[in-house]
Amino acid sequence: MLLDGKAISKTRQTAVKDTVQSLPDAPHLVVVLTTDNPASQSYVKAKEKAAQHVGFKSTLIHDTTLDETRLLQLIDTLNQDPGVHGILVQLPLAKGLNVERVMRAIDPAKDVDGFHPENVAALFQKRPGFVPATPRGILTLLDAYEIEIESKHVVIIGRSQIVGTPLVHLFLHRNATVTVCHSKTEDLKSYTLSADILVVATGRARMITADYIRPGAVVVDVGINRVDGKLVGDVDFEAASKVASYITPVPKGVGPMTISSLLENTLDAYTRQRSQS
Repeated sequence: MLLDGKAISKTRQTAVKDTVQSLPDAPHLVVVLTTDNPASQSYVKAKEKAAQHVGFKSTLIHDTTLDETRLLQLIDTLNQDPGVHGILVQLPLAKGLNVERVMRAIDPAKDVDGFHPENVAALFQKRPGFVPATPRGILTLLDAYEIEIESKHVVIIGRSQIVGTPLVHLFLHRNATVTVCHSKTEDLKSYTLSADILVVATGRARMITADYIRPGAVVVDVGINRVDGKLVGDVDFEAASKVASYITPVPKGVGPMTISSLLENTLDAYTRQRSQS
């Protein structure tokens, strides 16, 4: 059965749109893009379109000439602006810009990407904060299909700070048993075959084939790769779909859930800031 991220994302966005219509003013999301990376431009365009669809005010600042000093000054200006509720600096950054310094500069209360150390710590300690959009979207998608998480064995392939590591904490908070695999893991198949839920975020097209998947397992494919002009995931979808009980397609799986989760984070940021003003 398909885990239809596009359909669930549409439902979630409708809920956000309905909420926005009852607000005194629109949540304002500012996206800063420092490169001409085609993939980044595509992601930003999708985020901007979705934000406008739900009634947010959306501002794109696309400037490839920003050095680190000017970028930090821009972020500080946005931090101080009460009319800005969410700030997202699209990764990867332009060459020469320090990711850690840039992420740390964003006000944690406006850090809708969830990458500021304060929000990372909040997730680790199970405190209120912002969860990165892709991990949040994955849990939302599993919940939408009423897939049991508690007591299940979750195997995550990939340990990035954007997907793999935050997912560890989210699944642990839900009382799953979690195993993390990566490029240095030996005998990967011995781990994946024990997974009730397998999350794949390797960045390698069709790396996980059907023989890595336990029959009946739930497979979440986070990968987006372009092969012969076609978007494919990190999982060999055609073969894996014959073995898995549930599986996300690529595209229209995790990607749309990332967008809706970003919108939900922005709405949460707006609500918290309004309640404190």
